[in-house]
Amino acid sequence: MTIDIRARLAEVLPGIRQDLEDLVRIQSVSADPARAGEVERSAEATRDLFAAEGFETEIVRAYDGAPPAVIAKKAGPAGAPTVLLYAHHDVQPENDHADWDSPPWEPTERGDRLYGRGAADDKAGIAAHLGAVRIFVDELPVNLVMFIEGEEEVGSDTLVELLNTYKARLEADVIVIADSGNWDIGEPALTTSLRGLVRMDVEVRTLTHAVHSGMWGGLVPDSIMALSRLIASLNDDAGNVAVEGLFSGPAADVEYPEARLRAESGAAPGIEWIGEGSVVERLWTKPSISITGLDAPKVEGASNTLVPAARCRISMRIAPGDTTANAVECLQRHLEKHVPWGATLDTTVVDTGEATRINATGPAYDAARNAFAEAWDGTAPVDMGVGGSIPFIAEFLEAFPQASVLVTGVEDPDTRAHGANEGLHLAEFEKVVLAEAFLLRNLGA
Repeated sequence: MTIDIRARLAEVLPGIRQDLEDLVRIQSVSADPARAGEVERSAEATRDLFAAEGFETEIVRAYDGAPPAVIAKKAGPAGAPTVLLYAHHDVQPENDHADWDSPPWEPTERGDRLYGRGAADDKAGIAAHLGAVRIFVDELPVNLVMFIEGEEEVGSDTLVELLNTYKARLEADVIVIADSGNWDIGEPALTTSLRGLVRMDVEVRTLTHAVHSGMWGGLVPDSIMALSRLIASLNDDAGNVAVEGLFSGPAADVEYPEARLRAESGAAPGIEWIGEGSVVERLWTKPSISITGLDAPKVEGASNTLVPAARCRISMRIAPGDTTANAVECLQRHLEKHVPWGATLDTTVVDTGEATRINATGPAYDAARNAFAEAWDGTAPVDMGVGGSIPFIAEFLEAFPQASVLVTGVEDPDTRAHGANEGLHLAEFEKVVLAEAFLLRNLGA
């Protein structure tokens, strides 16, 4: 390969930056039906970007009215491996504009970051793929397939159907999923494990109708108190998850400094951490339980009334090595055992997503580690876990068991994906593009 990859990156980077900003201006919020047209426009813009680079492109969907995905293909040398590059063009809602320091749909550079909804998650993933392609122009070292999804932020409901329908066109030797992050600024990472997810709605009922708290309090169980006791049973006194039968495993030997942990977590001053074990075990390879929603009367305007029923949503992250089927069974059994005072318990599984554990060994992973170290000037990548869930990775592993799946990304600990002031660290983005180009070169060799 005669291309000077670093020199070519300098040439193409301004155009990639402009294309990324144009994508950010498209309000492709897949969770908002009113902006379905913007999701379509985002897919069309993504298709056109790769078509301009000589790819055969098509917008596909699982059925009429389903969110649009983009498949694009371009051939490399005969006999070269095929590499699938994944990203998604849909984004999270921007929520309250007042929380942003600059308009969420107008990409704005401040300091060392580019701010805007989707500037990192995951339109920067599209831009990184595009940058690697432009570095090689028509001298691709591998055969390339782009798969740019349009519903990742709403759970990828039709992804399995898309993978099955277009399997022949998506078959690849290596799959690069650009939807994760790096360990820190200046420290690259390969994501090798992700926790799974079980969300369950729980209702506790103690009355058939509301009654006066003075007339009946002290005899009739209060549904909110009953639910509170049930919630409290989910953790032991140290904060460990108390649900029996869940899997826990070891994590990488990675130091997570206390000062950085407090800064990145947004913990209030004086807060104590919960659970036992190393920081990264608690974040990556042990289960966690959170209450993310609660239905009960508001404090303002509350009357002297015993409420008949109270409801909460449990968000349980499960460790790599566990299954959602086991986790649901264990959680259900725990709730039934601990619901107090004979209250009626009703549970509904909202959704689930399997955990992922990747055996990151073999030639493709060696090629990736060498590429990352070269791009980051000798800094080797960390094998990182992620406490959050990307269930579709497990679906890729199942659909293409012969492929090596590499999970990478453009995010860093201060990206603030899904939140206000989402931002892309521009210097790290350059290294991500550089690393992907080096990876393609290594895989072609």
